[in-house]
Amino acid sequence: METTELLARYAAGERNFRDTDLFRAELMNADLSGANLFRAQLFRANLFRANLVGVNLFHAVLIGANLSGTNLSGADLIGANLVGADLRGADLSGADLSDADLSGADLSGANLSYTDLTRATLFRAELIDAVLNNTNFKRANLKAANFSGAKLNEVNFTDAIVNKTHFSLTEGIGEDLEMELRGQGAFFDR
Repeated sequence: METTELLARYAAGERNFRDTDLFRAELMNADLSGANLFRAQLFRANLFRANLVGVNLFHAVLIGANLSGTNLSGADLIGANLVGADLRGADLSGADLSDADLSGADLSGANLSYTDLTRATLFRAELIDAVLNNTNFKRANLKAANFSGAKLNEVNFTDAIVNKTHFSLTEGIGEDLEMELRGQGAFFDR
């Protein structure tokens, strides 16, 4: 589907774009809030500063997509493939990213407060200066991820893989949790 057709149909009130192929789509600053993009193919799409509040991106493919500055608050990204995606400064507060693959994704400065990342893969992901208050990383793979400068108040790391994960200058991790994470191979540089 061409970008112009998608935007015209959305403007006309259509919201169901299930299984749509939007390979390399140019959707900068687009408003697609509430759209159903279930299993959509958004490989290398440009969604810079788009409004995707409450969007259904269940099992969508967003490999290498530009989602920098995008508002994805409350979005359903269960099982989404976000490998190598640019999510710098994105708002993912309250989003469901359980079982999502964010390997190599850049989430620096992103807001992931109250986000569910249960069983998500964040292998080598960048979360520098991210806001992760009340985020759920239960059984997530955080191996070699970088949380430097992140805000981590009330975060759930139950059964998460944190081997070679960097927690330099983070905020909100108490001494007991730090000792536990160190024991699992995490790095804390002060």
